[in-house]
Amino acid sequence: MHKPELAAEIADKTGLSKEKAMEVITAFTDQVSAAAARQEDTVLTGFGTFSVRERQAREGRNPQTGATIKIPASKSVGFKPGKVLKESVR
Repeated sequence: MHKPELAAEIADKTGLSKEKAMEVITAFTDQVSAAAARQEDTVLTGFGTFSVRERQAREGRNPQTGATIKIPASKSVGFKPGKVLKESVR
């Protein structure tokens, strides 16, 4: 499901216009991004947790040449599903 489809589903379920639902989704994603930039988790009880994860520096291989390369440490955003979300997939 893409963002416009999600907005349409939310609009149907809540009675909001599609444009207003799109604004709500955009506001949500903006706030999750802002929290991640501040190194804060976003917890939606039952649904899941968005958190910043740190990757350590490591060695890798160039697939074309086989040469060893150093991959620097980095940060990434991860998502851990909550109990309700996990159970809905079963």
